[in-house]
Amino acid sequence: MILTLDVGNSQIFGGVIDNEKILLRFRKTSKTGASSDELGLFLRSVLTENGFKPDSITKIGLCSVVPDVIYSLRGACRKYFNITPFILQPGVKTGLKVKYRNPIEVGSDRIANSIAAINLYPNKNIIIVDLGTATTFCAINSSKEYLGGSIIAGMRLSMESLEAKTSKLPSVEIVPCTEALGRSTIESLQSGLYFGHLGQMKELISRLTNECFDPKEKPYVIGTGGFAGLFEIEKIFDVIHADLVLIGLLKALHMNTEN
Repeated sequence: MILTLDVGNSQIFGGVIDNEKILLRFRKTSKTGASSDELGLFLRSVLTENGFKPDSITKIGLCSVVPDVIYSLRGACRKYFNITPFILQPGVKTGLKVKYRNPIEVGSDRIANSIAAINLYPNKNIIIVDLGTATTFCAINSSKEYLGGSIIAGMRLSMESLEAKTSKLPSVEIVPCTEALGRSTIESLQSGLYFGHLGQMKELISRLTNECFDPKEKPYVIGTGGFAGLFEIEKIFDVIHADLVLIGLLKALHMNTEN
């Protein structure tokens, strides 16, 4: 079995995969300064509590946008699983031609998403919208060229910024809304967060489509990340794929390791 780990700014998203099938998904709050022992014990515990033997893990693949966590996580994998993990980083095989001015600037989570997308939906122009701490947009053409994208503040980050920088606005639950008109402060915040983010996504998807692709070859739009499901009713995505980053890590692991 294979353990895949995506270390984001807010959470570690993990999965256990066997024969290309994801058997377990789990999340942990990510934080700078976590020790290798803390991470290793967590990983062994979450596997055991879900009925998996830690010793059944034969490979580990990870990507991280939090550099400080990589060292501890690598140590955890070696100490608690006796496995040196594969790390998705510049220089490894990806199957992509990265057209960024400086390719090493592209976040490894965005690369993992793109690897999964070109394998799941080959020969298509693709836009990936990943709704996490930040909401990222990636454009990949049918020739597997990673063209670039956009980044905006994510929904929770926007909410936390409003709460921190204003004296009277409370923190609210982020939920789908059916009406833009709020009749209370909480409803107004929820409406603004939801429809404001929806508007940003529509605009950026439209602009990337017009700038990057032939009008006769519209892109396939993939939604992923923790908040993607909130917008399912809006039909702005052709598909919502919550496990995109885990699948991309698996594909990258296969490309870069023997057997």
